[in-house]
Amino acid sequence: MYLQHVEQLRAVLNELLYLGLQETEQHFAFYPQGAFYQKHLDRFRDEDRRVVSSVLYLNPDWQPEHGGELRLHLGESIADIEPKANRYVLFMSAQIQHEVRPTATDRLSLTGWFKRSG
Repeated sequence: MYLQHVEQLRAVLNELLYLGLQETEQHFAFYPQGAFYQKHLDRFRDEDRRVVSSVLYLNPDWQPEHGGELRLHLGESIADIEPKANRYVLFMSAQIQHEVRPTATDRLSLTGWFKRSG
């Protein structure tokens, strides 16, 4: 069911934003207690197929003290997004640097990319 929704969203993004998205890549992400991910872009130096990044959080009963926020670096400011269950985040893969803050408990998500064909 999740992949059907992703495919529907891909079609809507193409219709509204003319992004030329042809496929998606999805994976299950597990961050154990203490894990984090350093600041980065979701684009490889020699490949620009990833256009839009997505994260669907799967963490029931998430509390602020659990940490694990997705931190988006937006020019001079930052936005921290708590990984609460059913929260879905989209951002431009090659434009928004981001990181995962250290988590105090296990953190689960479905993470993916909407991609152009190669």
